[in-house]
Amino acid sequence: MDDEEIAGALVELSRSGRARPRPKFQSVAGAHQYLKLYRLVRRFVPAGARVLDWGAEGGHFSYFLARAGYRAAGYSFRGFEFATWLEDPDYQFTEGSPAEPVKLPYADASFDAVASVGVLEHVRDTGGSEPASLQEIARVLRPGGVFVCYHFPNRASWIELAASHRPGAHHHAHRFARADIERLTRDAGLELSYVERYGFLPRNSLARLPAALATSRRFARAYDAADAALGALFGPICQNWCFVARKPAG
Repeated sequence: MDDEEIAGALVELSRSGRARPRPKFQSVAGAHQYLKLYRLVRRFVPAGARVLDWGAEGGHFSYFLARAGYRAAGYSFRGFEFATWLEDPDYQFTEGSPAEPVKLPYADASFDAVASVGVLEHVRDTGGSEPASLQEIARVLRPGGVFVCYHFPNRASWIELAASHRPGAHHHAHRFARADIERLTRDAGLELSYVERYGFLPRNSLARLPAALATSRRFARAYDAADAALGALFGPICQNWCFVARKPAG
């Protein structure tokens, strides 16, 4: 499956009720917020590599890994709710405990890659810290392995600023600048390979679109193009960061 097909399959699963409905996968344009992530993984992680979906609740990234030919494993404080639709008998899920908010139940050098998809910014909410979590991730990475971080909130995001002034609107308590990313990866002994801001237009709110637009790949591609153009013009106030950091091979 190519990346757009994988995103489309997740929308079908969400809209059909087979997977728990989530706003981000109630429209094709919403699901396309993850195409950049898929491209990053394919660029930096070799096909067939063993990849940990760190904080795998919901299972959508594990679904991508399985469909893209990676050997996927998942870790989360929440149970394996997506067993009925992930359809990968080799998938390995481990349920963690909030009583142990940092330590991972894996041996040193267990994975070729570890991915955080909207997770690292929440570790303080469960009693952890970003430096401690990154050091633990570095421990379970093999030499030369990579950490892929996606949906890491930008401190200057206009969407976060607007949401913080709307009662009841979701926004992140912890947001970050590029200097924070450089410091966190350096202190964990990781070498920053790639970093970028992205996401000028909101995506999750597209769940409210009429069905004809919500399921339209043509509309999604047009929305992607508008998002990319506006992001190029207004990069400093885009919503998120993504970055890739490598564990030294020596």
